[in-house]
Amino acid sequence: MNVYEEAKKFKKKYPFTVAWRLKKNSKIIEKYVNPDEKIRYVFVGQKSESLFDIFSTAVVAITDKRILIGRKRVVFGYFLNSVMPYMYNDLSIKTGLLWGKVYIDTVKELVIISHLSRRSLDEIETAISTYMIRMKKEYPGKRTGDEFELRDK
Repeated sequence: MNVYEEAKKFKKKYPFTVAWRLKKNSKIIEKYVNPDEKIRYVFVGQKSESLFDIFSTAVVAITDKRILIGRKRVVFGYFLNSVMPYMYNDLSIKTGLLWGKVYIDTVKELVIISHLSRRSLDEIETAISTYMIRMKKEYPGKRTGDEFELRDK
């Protein structure tokens, strides 16, 4: 699955989502997808909570192993976040007058993707929730804090 093509499809399906430079941001994700990973779902938005920050476009890809969030800086460099299933805590959706936000609560941080079309929120929530439920069932022993459990008790 081509990340850029999927990001374009999402943007075309939900045109009120604020996102720029999809090709550059998608390349960050493509660079870090492992050969044995398959991309299941892609969406775009701003990785920021601020209503006025519209220059933090991120491409979010759900693979069969993790969630990747990639952002290309304007001048040089990039940011990449990876959320493993055992790091995931909760998902919240908030809607405003024009846009909505997705809050992905992890062990280390709260990832906020904003400026999403209100119509896209149901689809995004379903994609993330079904993925996390499936992964938690596959690896029931790997929950937050359990990965450091002593084995020789």
